[in-house]
This record gives sequence, structure tokens and C-alpha cells, in this order.
Amino acid sequence: MSHKIIVAGVPVDTRHWIGGERVASAETFTDNSPIDGKPIGEIARGGPAEAQAAVAAAKAAFPSWAATPRAERARLLHAVADGVEKRIEELAIVETTDNGALLRSHRRGVMPRVAHNFRFFADWLLTLEHDDFETRGHTNHVSWDPAGPCVLITPWNAPLMLATWKVAPALAAGNTVVLKPAEWSPLTASLLADIAAEAGLPAGVLNVVQGYGAEIGDALTSHPDVRRISFTGSVPTARRIAASAAANLTPLSLELGGKSPLLVFADADLDLAVDLAVEQYDNAGQVCLAATRLLVEEPVVEEFTRRFVAKATALRQGDPRDEATDVGPNIHPRQLEKIDGFVRRAIGAGARAVLGGHRQDGQFYAPTLLTDVAQDSEIVQEEVFGPVLTLQSFADEEEAVRLANDTRFGLAATLATGDPERAERVTARLVAGTVWVNCFFVRDLQAPFGGSRLSGVGREGGTWSFDFYCDLKNTVTAPKGWNDHG
Repeated sequence: MSHKIIVAGVPVDTRHWIGGERVASAETFTDNSPIDGKPIGEIARGGPAEAQAAVAAAKAAFPSWAATPRAERARLLHAVADGVEKRIEELAIVETTDNGALLRSHRRGVMPRVAHNFRFFADWLLTLEHDDFETRGHTNHVSWDPAGPCVLITPWNAPLMLATWKVAPALAAGNTVVLKPAEWSPLTASLLADIAAEAGLPAGVLNVVQGYGAEIGDALTSHPDVRRISFTGSVPTARRIAASAAANLTPLSLELGGKSPLLVFADADLDLAVDLAVEQYDNAGQVCLAATRLLVEEPVVEEFTRRFVAKATALRQGDPRDEATDVGPNIHPRQLEKIDGFVRRAIGAGARAVLGGHRQDGQFYAPTLLTDVAQDSEIVQEEVFGPVLTLQSFADEEEAVRLANDTRFGLAATLATGDPERAERVTARLVAGTVWVNCFFVRDLQAPFGGSRLSGVGREGGTWSFDFYCDLKNTVTAPKGWNDHG
């Protein structure tokens, strides 16, 4: 039996990658393409045995990798980046087939960013230092010691980019990794294992295991040899992971959902504000950072709505492999049903769909804008994770901030205004891990990234990533001559 499938002409191994070898499982699960709903292939379905094997491989490889000089670790990560860049087209078409995101975005933005993730953290590693400081003549020296095996659990909406956002700093820090990709989009993680091996990454330093949720996840997150867990996904899953990790007090980094606002003031450039709002349909609305709550100042709400509907109506929905497509399919029939349920309940409660509000053929949902929504309604308070936005108006700055902060989440916020002083006042009061002013989705890897409230725990990016993936040590040394008794 062959363990490789051909995806748009690209061979992909469907087995796990453990200890530098391909490992099959007794059971498999079917991976379907959201483009047409058809099966792509059967994927090795791991469980506790595979989890144990992967952690054991990571533990065995850790001492040598942790002792590898920084410059050599950085060189190998750059080699991985080289391998990614050589296979951008292959990675792009496989990921588009697997998760339905736009091929043009994968080619031009996402896969180059994957390579950049490795290069950035490799270079940051080489500059990572803290100035020594003195305490009563004693010298304090801070160092970042590798923590140990890390379990990284990643989502399906940007599989490889979000995986390598975790894998790259964890490896740079001197840790070994067990990567568990989402079961709805596992394929590019398998290709990453091939690329890492070709780049010369030692066996056991990167392991990839596939499987369904808790079947394999509980065994990974409760393992006593795991020293760090980083997870991007839903709040319910995060709660389960936290409970599983609690027995060992394993440190967690959790980047969870959002219900982010876009605040549009009357003094904003309205064309810019509309562009920012329509951009929230990117990736069929399957973006954790998306500003799904449009909050518009009363004097311009009618004009904003008119321009928004006109621009959003022009979006082309269809095959994500087509260069002209703007909005692709949603990832899975279950996700599509979830999205539709949110919208149907909202309309039943009195909301009005001024755009969309219905399913399309296949796994497509029409870009939707709902008005006449109450602040305490489900559609305003809960994450839909689809191409569904709500529109509310506000009378003044005070109300804008109150509405913006009135959810359980705090991942991001976007602000459109022509007044720099207002921007400063409002951003200071917003509860969010990231705030964009007159822009959206501009991210620098040296900046801290994470959420407040139910949007997450901790920050990653730049030095914050190394702070998480390392055990920080402070060494205090007595002054020269401390043992000189005269």
C-alpha cells in the first residue's frame, strides 16, 4: 500500500514523521478538499501510541539540539527557509487544495511568510541578549535556556504559516518539537517535515503527528515530558488543553478567538474605511483577527453602508485556484452549517441582511452584512468564523469605546479616523492585543502578538517568543576578588 497521495501533481506522504522516520497508523481519516468536497486522501490517524512515540523522540533529540551552538541552529533554520522558497508553488497549491484559501494569496504572501518565519527567528536568535546589570557590585547575567520538548497545536485557517510561526522560534530557542496540525488541513505539515529533513535538521528535532482532536491531543498535552504547549484555536479546546496541562503545570501560550471591532469615525477617509471593512471577508472570513463588528459614527453610517454594499457586492466568489477569485469556500461542511446557524438565528431574532445572509452551492457562504443587531445578541457576542459582519452605529467617542470593548474577547481592533489625537485617546482605551489605525493586518514578527480576555494567554513574537519557549535564568556573580581574603 502506498502512503503517498498526489495533490495537484505534488506527492504528499500521509504518514506521521517521528524520530526522522515515516510512521504509519492502524487507522486513517479522510481529508476532503473544501473546493469540491471530494476526498484528497486517507491520512494516518494517530492516537496515544503515536503521541508517546513523538514525545519520546523529541526528548531523546533535545540534549544534542539544545547544546547545538546558536550559529548552527540559525544556519539550519535558514536552510529550512531555503527549502520552503524552492517549493513555494508546491506548498501553495497543496494548501489551497487542502483548506480552500486563495492560491494567489498563498503564492504571493503566505508561503513567502513561511520562509520569513524561519529566517526572522534564526536571525533574532543571534542577536538575543540582555545587558548585564549590577546589584551591590554583583553582576546579573540573564540567559535563555532551552526548555525541552514542545507540543504545538495549530489551526486549519492558515495551516503552514501559523505552524511555522510556532515551530521556528521553538526550534531557534533550542527546543525540540511535536507539531500536531489540524485534521481538516494536515498536508503542508507533512511537506514541512520533508523540507526540514532535506535541510539537515537532526532526527527527532521536528516531529509531525496527525489525528483527531482529543484522540491524540490529550496524550500530548498531558505528557510529563512536555515542557511547553502552544495552541491556536477555539476557547473550548483551549480550556481542555489547560485542564490537561494542569497536572504538570506545563506553561501554555494560547491564541484564541476574537470578535474584533472596526471603529469608523465621521472624520475618517470613508473610502479607506470601506476598503478596510470589505477586507474582513479575506479567507472567507476565517481569520481570527478579522474585525467582524463594524461600528460606524451616526453621521456617516448611511453613506458608509451604501459604499460598503457596492464594493462587497463586486467581490468574486468561486474556485480559489482562479486568479480572479476574491472569496473562496469555507473549510468544512460542519463549519458551513455553524455559520449558517448563526445567521439564521440572528435573522430570526430581528437582524436584517443588507448583504448575503445565505448559503451558496457547495461549501460557499455569501459575504454577509447584518444590521439591526442588539449589542447583547449572539451574533454580536460570539465568534462566527465565516464571511459574516455586523453593523452598528454610535453617537460619540464614549459610546464607540463602550461598544468596542463590550465582548468577552480582546484579540484585535481597527480604527479609522482622520484625527491623530482621537486615535491616541481611543486606542489607549481599547482592550485588544493589537490595534490598527487606518490600516489592517500589518504585522511585524518582532512585535508582541496575542489576545486579552478570552482571546488568549501570553504573547509571542520577537523576544517574547524566546521568553516563552525558554527557561530564563539569571546568574549572579560576586565581584572580582570575592574569594580573596587578603
